[in-house]
Amino acid sequence: MNVTQQQLEELIAECRPYTVLGQVASYIPELAKSEPTQLGIAVCNADGSFVSAGDAETMFTLQSVSKIITLAFVLETFGEDYVFSKVGMEPTGDAFNSIAKLEETIPTKPLNPMINAGALAVTSMLPGEDAADKLNRLRQFIADLLDIELDMVKYDAEVAKSEFETTDLNRALLYFMRYHGVIEGNVEEIIDVYTKQCAILTNCKGLAMMGKILSQSGKTPSGNQVISRRNARIIRAIMTTCGMYDASGEFSVQVGLPGKSGVSGAIVACGRSDFDMADLGIGIFGPALDLKGNSIAGTKMLELLVQRHP
Repeated sequence: MNVTQQQLEELIAECRPYTVLGQVASYIPELAKSEPTQLGIAVCNADGSFVSAGDAETMFTLQSVSKIITLAFVLETFGEDYVFSKVGMEPTGDAFNSIAKLEETIPTKPLNPMINAGALAVTSMLPGEDAADKLNRLRQFIADLLDIELDMVKYDAEVAKSEFETTDLNRALLYFMRYHGVIEGNVEEIIDVYTKQCAILTNCKGLAMMGKILSQSGKTPSGNQVISRRNARIIRAIMTTCGMYDASGEFSVQVGLPGKSGVSGAIVACGRSDFDMADLGIGIFGPALDLKGNSIAGTKMLELLVQRHP
C-alpha cells in the first residue's frame, strides 16, 4: 500500500489545530524559539517513492531521535553483548531525564538506551580518538544511512551550544555512571558529542528514510544492507517499548508502530508486517509538545494514519 500526497495534506489540515494544545521545548533556549504551529509529514512508501505535506522541508534537529542512530552505530561496531552489558533494554515509567532508576538498580546501569542516562552511555561507546573524531564517524554513518555526502550531515551550532550550557542534569547522570563504572572517559567530551549529535539537522524526508530502513530490516530502498537484520529488529523492539518516553505504552496502543520522538517535535516511525503499512517509513515534525515531550499534532497524525490504513 502506498500513501498519497492528498492523504497527507488532509492529515495536516485536520491535525494542525492540535498544535495549540502543546508547548515548544522551552528548557532548551534555542528550541524555545520554534514556531509551534509548524507541522510536516513525509512518507517513504513501500515502492521507495516519497510523498510529503505541510512543513516537510523545514530543517530541525534530531534531538532524541539521534538515540536510535547512535544505538545502531555502536551495535554494528561492537555487537549487542558488549552494548547491553552497559545499558539495559527494559522500559521505564520515569521521565526521560530521571536519575531514580540508576540509584535503585543493582548493579547500576541505565534501563534502556532511549532514556538520557542510557543514551549518554551509548554515546560514550562511540568509536574515535576524540570528540571531533567520534562526531565525524557518526556523521559518516548517518551519511551512509541516508545515501548522502558527509558534508550534508550538519549540526546546528547554536542549538548544540544552548544544550551544552544548560545540560547540568546530563552531566550529573554521567558522573554518577562513571563513579559506578558504567562509562569511562571525560564527561565534558561525552557531553560535547552528545549535544552535537542531538543538534544534527534533518527534515521529514530524512526521518522517513530512517524509518524505511528499519522497516526493511536494515536495507536502504536501493537494497544496501546498512544495518544488520538482527540489529534493525533490536532497534524496532526498543522503539516500541521505550521510544516515546514514558508515553510509550499509550503510543503502542493508539498507534501500534515502532516510533521514536525528540523534543524538537521530530517523530520517526516504521511500518509493521501486520499492517497494510508494512515497509513504510514515516517522518514527522511538529514542535508543539504534550506533557511527555512528544509532538501532540504529530502523534495525532500517526494515530489517524493507522486508523485509516489498518
